[in-house]
Amino acid sequence: MAITIQQVLDQLMAPAPALENTVDRLLTGDPGTSVTGIGITFMPTQQVIQQAADLGVNLLITHEGPYYSHHSQTDWLQGDSVYAQKQGLIEASGLAMFRLHDYIHKYEPDGITAGLVQALDWEDCIDRIHPASTILDLPDMTVAEIADHLKLKLNVPYIRVAGDMTMRCRRTGLLVGYRGGGANAIPLFAQENLDLIIAGEGPEWETPEYVRDSWQQGRSRALIMLGHAESEAPGMKALAKRLETWFPAVPVHFLAEQPLYQIV
Repeated sequence: MAITIQQVLDQLMAPAPALENTVDRLLTGDPGTSVTGIGITFMPTQQVIQQAADLGVNLLITHEGPYYSHHSQTDWLQGDSVYAQKQGLIEASGLAMFRLHDYIHKYEPDGITAGLVQALDWEDCIDRIHPASTILDLPDMTVAEIADHLKLKLNVPYIRVAGDMTMRCRRTGLLVGYRGGGANAIPLFAQENLDLIIAGEGPEWETPEYVRDSWQQGRSRALIMLGHAESEAPGMKALAKRLETWFPAVPVHFLAEQPLYQIV
């Protein structure tokens, strides 16, 4: 029996409560179409969209939107040649594209954070889970050793570190995506007695500067910034595994991208 796009979307949203205000929606395509293949990605780049089309996928599930704006507004892009070419590729491919951002973050536990913890082999280190963070009791390691572990497990060429690289850490807070801002991250140091916060990204004048002041005052605190995609792509990769279980008759592909930035 054929699986429709709507059936896949219903399954993706089922683990979370219904959300009234959300960016999650079918951006292109007909929900009644039968699914021939599913692509999962963090970011629907030009290359990812082309790869999905080449694989014969007709449903692409993406965490972030295709047009450089959280709310998928495109009026300010009218007349832009890059936008026009990407839009043309999406239309020519016939892909249905579903944005899955808010619902997966509302899974219990957060599906994106859980995927990162799993990728790092830290599931046995979980102490407690908050809506926007996961608190870990890690084996005793230096900041440098943790940084090396992150680079190895996530297959990334670099991460950014603030603090003493030789400092020993156990109590660690993990915050994915854009949750590394001061209001989310800074209170955790005191509330959870943290040595280290590992985050995706956040304003550079907030948590990083707090950590700088902390170690200039002689306090043992450190911060590692992974990057937005580097912190959230593992959660989408884990979702691909779930979809293989939910829909075993449908081909499922995780479509990865290379790190965006180069260090020079």
